[in-house]
Amino acid sequence: MDDIESLRQAKLAAEDIAGALALSSAVDWNQTAADWALFIARGHAIGLFDPRQRLVATAAALPYEDGFGWISMVIVAADWRRRGLARRLMGACVETLRRQGRAALLDATPEGAEVYCRLGFVTLGGMERWEGKGGMSMTPGGAGVAPIARDATGALLAADRAAFGARRDFLLGDFLSRPGALALGHSDGFVVLRPGQRASQLGPLIAASAKAAGDLLAEAIATCHGAVFLDLLDPWKGLAPLLEARGFRRQRPFRRMALGRSTLPGHATRLVCAAGPEFG
Repeated sequence: MDDIESLRQAKLAAEDIAGALALSSAVDWNQTAADWALFIARGHAIGLFDPRQRLVATAAALPYEDGFGWISMVIVAADWRRRGLARRLMGACVETLRRQGRAALLDATPEGAEVYCRLGFVTLGGMERWEGKGGMSMTPGGAGVAPIARDATGALLAADRAAFGARRDFLLGDFLSRPGALALGHSDGFVVLRPGQRASQLGPLIAASAKAAGDLLAEAIATCHGAVFLDLLDPWKGLAPLLEARGFRRQRPFRRMALGRSTLPGHATRLVCAAGPEFG
């Protein structure tokens, strides 16, 4: 077994996407090569390479405006676990955001949350991942939900900024440029759908009312084909019966945690579904 001193730490580059995708696929995550390319182009994505130049651990920090960034993609290959590599890369991401004057936020599994608590992170909220299947045969959502043209996303971006707490035009623009991606709009909100490695990812979903959220959620599920993942924020647990009626089940919980701030950005009364635990 190689010693951890033999590992080389470096920023990830485009040529590392295949290795990074192999790591996330090995733990059954839903990220795609396009997601990894986004982290590399817009964030601080780092990795550890063994003496054979195999990528064995990763982490990424994605900076947003308004003084915070999102940490995610903390993955360690099975043969290198329990040797402090995740903590090492997490620390590097936290330090990068700190130097930029940004607080660090992340979505943690219950097991991960125990580790992050020891690093000083505090829990400020939560969400649950749901999984199920979509299909056009299902009953669609309410009236008024329709596809949004890619050249008419101004209102979508403004609504997302208000709900999430930072401008992330680059993120939603990247999502919507991908083959198979789609945005559905309502007079009181929108939802983005995009292909993932294992399932279609539903989110973000922004809504100004429970009715709008339900209409958008139902229409999005009906529009998808095959497996669907979505991450429902805790203030919107009242939508659980709608999901259960469509055959969805809870997959796992997440704790939304922060280091360097005591409140979540944005407005929890409008952010229904996250873009994913990797993006916030």
